Amino acid sequence: MTLGRVLHIDLSKRRSWVEDRSELFSDRLGGVGVAIKLLEEELPKGADPLGPDNVIVFAVGPFTGLYPMASKTVALFKSPLTGNLGESHAGGRSAVAIRLAGYGAIVIKGASETPIYLAIHNGRVFFRDASGLWGVGSSLTVGRVIREKETGAGVRTIMRIGRAGERLVRYACVNTETYRHFGRLGLGAVFGSKKLKAVVISGKSSINVKDPASYRKVYDRIYEMATKTTLMRKYHDIGTSMNVQPLNAIRGLPTRNLKEASFEEAHRISGENLAENYLGRRVACSHCPVACIHLAALREPYEDEPYFYKTTMISYDYELIYALGSMLGVSDPEGMLRLMNEVEVLGMDAISTGVVLAWMTEAYERGVISDADTAGLKPRWGDWRVYLKAIRMIVEQPTEFYRDLAMGVAYAASKNGGEDYALAFGGNEMPGYHTGPAAHLGFLTGARHSHLDSAGYSLDQRLLKKGLKPSVEKVVDYLISEESWRQILSSLVVCYFARGIYRPEMVEEALKPVGYSLDVETLRKLGLEILRDKNRFKVREGFNPEKLKPPKRIYETPTPLGYVDEKLMEEAVKLFYERLAL
Repeated sequence: MTLGRVLHIDLSKRRSWVEDRSELFSDRLGGVGVAIKLLEEELPKGADPLGPDNVIVFAVGPFTGLYPMASKTVALFKSPLTGNLGESHAGGRSAVAIRLAGYGAIVIKGASETPIYLAIHNGRVFFRDASGLWGVGSSLTVGRVIREKETGAGVRTIMRIGRAGERLVRYACVNTETYRHFGRLGLGAVFGSKKLKAVVISGKSSINVKDPASYRKVYDRIYEMATKTTLMRKYHDIGTSMNVQPLNAIRGLPTRNLKEASFEEAHRISGENLAENYLGRRVACSHCPVACIHLAALREPYEDEPYFYKTTMISYDYELIYALGSMLGVSDPEGMLRLMNEVEVLGMDAISTGVVLAWMTEAYERGVISDADTAGLKPRWGDWRVYLKAIRMIVEQPTEFYRDLAMGVAYAASKNGGEDYALAFGGNEMPGYHTGPAAHLGFLTGARHSHLDSAGYSLDQRLLKKGLKPSVEKVVDYLISEESWRQILSSLVVCYFARGIYRPEMVEEALKPVGYSLDVETLRKLGLEILRDKNRFKVREGFNPEKLKPPKRIYETPTPLGYVDEKLMEEAVKLFYERLAL
């Protein structure tokens, strides 16, 4: 069984070794369950997120390479954006490549003195000179150069950073293959601080199962549910961008820095409009039959050559449309796609970038910042051309103000003013849901302060539909239960889009052929333990739940469930951590 092998790489000493940690994978499945333990072991308490002591852990799970839609890799690290737990998930070929290379996890520590990239092929680790790639303007070009130079085409993964990671923008991402990302919480900046430009991994090992006959039966059921029922249809047809119009209709779509919760031109940036007029093709992660990655084909004429056009393929989904569309008041689909392409080229997290630009616009509008701060740019809602320039300035940081923006919206507001409308939760920029109190409670209490942690937005929408108003206790219990179960999915490592297929009973059944005998109750307890592990790590690194405060803006703009009650929020946050019993 290859899952128990953990590859360690020390960039400072340029050496690598493998440890057998089968016991860890037996106890904690894999993915986030294993990664949080490795991070605890390897990261010195209080380490500088951008220092050589920070550790990057990539981990996959027992379903990787065996069942459909178990295509995610979990990355854990200390976040340079929040100062505590960094967690990000990415698809593409990364997970299958790591497992077929013979590893369940990879731990990277130390820092190189000069730019390098790692090439891991057939059990060997090569430290390649990346001096020629450092400073290249586009992360897409970096990927192309490495593709032509390295072996393993078709089975390898190429994870790399752009200029934002090199410039230590605290919300820089890591691009995986093309169109997939370790987006949130600044893994790109951690790569940059280690002078690590990229990681290439390939392998062709095989995976054995304990009971092939049972495995085949379970596999077929999962595959048929994914392809012959409606469970995954939404993700295949229009994708998550289908959310734009329904959220707008209930007035839950954050608009213009959440000064409003509906956008009068939402139809122009909707998934339906993009599919009808811009969709070029769909692509899928490795071992996934759904193909949820939607690519727009943006056709741009050359300025001085009539009838000559450049066509750029740009991936989009709901969160990008929210952050670089409605949040900035951008209704021109082509302008919005250009902004998406710019964050892709530079290697930035789209949600954080959009929220930072939205705060900048309102701060400028209110006179909190001036032309001197913005280096002459005049941010204005909907003006995507100015935002395009501002994104580049955040990376290049020509002034102190842009250096502040590169640190995240919470830092920029704490230094320049405008904290009431700086939309950060626990230091992480807000996702695209203003559906009610459960959404914001989820952002506040979620281990990574993401909408994906406990999906409070989903609870809000169900309550709205049923006209219910549950007690604080019931809301808190729901959030803890949902986030705990998601730790199991993240340990397997299953795509959350497939959570309707990988229900608890199905997970129990699917684990048996691959050698695990765990019932649903045991899995739920394990999920809660992993969630506690993650929160304990956060507290160890300085996180204080008692200091959690949402931005005042969320109380000022009505949600579909009415105004969010400040006392209810305070009570719920307190109860959440009491119930979690760290």
